[in-house]
Amino acid sequence: WYAPQHSLQLDPKGKPLKDEDILQNLPVRTTATLYFQDLGAQINWVMVFLTEYAGPLLIYLPFYFQVPFIYGHKYDFISSWHTGDHLACICHSFHYIKHLPETLFVHCFSHGTMPLHNIMKNYTYLKKKKELYLLLGFAAWMAYYSNHPLYTLPTHGGQQVKRALGILVFCQLGNFSIHITPRNLRPAGSKTWEIPFLTKNPFMCLLLPVSCLNYTYEMGSWIGIVIMTQCLPVALFYLVGFIQMTLWAKGKHHSYLKEFQDYPPNYAPIIPFLL
Repeated sequence: WYAPQHSLQLDPKGKPLKDEDILQNLPVRTTATLYFQDLGAQINWVMVFLTEYAGPLLIYLPFYFQVPFIYGHKYDFISSWHTGDHLACICHSFHYIKHLPETLFVHCFSHGTMPLHNIMKNYTYLKKKKELYLLLGFAAWMAYYSNHPLYTLPTHGGQQVKRALGILVFCQLGNFSIHITPRNLRPAGSKTWEIPFLTKNPFMCLLLPVSCLNYTYEMGSWIGIVIMTQCLPVALFYLVGFIQMTLWAKGKHHSYLKEFQDYPPNYAPIIPFLL
């Protein structure tokens, strides 16, 4: 018996019981029938997220190193002489590399595994396939132009690149600190979590009335990359990401309002006082 692959239910069509449920507290009498269900092959959620973060990273690098058949043979393996190009690659790579140890050591997933066939659905279901191709296509489009041999520096040159780098570093630190805060509030060995209303974290004080500060700082990091590269495909990639994260933030915000009775109703999902 492989526990993550099986579930116990009080009703054949009901929701699986949670690992922390206690039989004595369930709505049953002196006798009860538990239904044992095989959920099929499972994959760890950590592996799912590691794969997701590795995708954009691997897509970007071939354009940066200008491998053959991308820009023409005369540009094969010729690195750009723009400092902005090198910084953009470092920042883009760091953005996704940072998520890898966070996934391994910081994040706590309420569900340890997911059915393996769900991943197959994402690649075979038409709608999901279109969304996947759209995101990968945007990533490649962004990398193609921001690393193009004919790419030129932003309008204000090195000063613009340095200021954008400052925005990105600040937002990356804020994003990391917001990820650390919920982990520190969670009891050891528990998957329960609390909403941090007031903490000593300075990155929370700056944008306190927001439910999903991690998304706010995530989008701030991408604003830094947009300013650094001053490239239209990068801006469009940011726009797509902003729309998606806004939808996620609104979903989490509504969940907080339902689960926590004392949750402040004046909080915004992702942008203070606006959205």
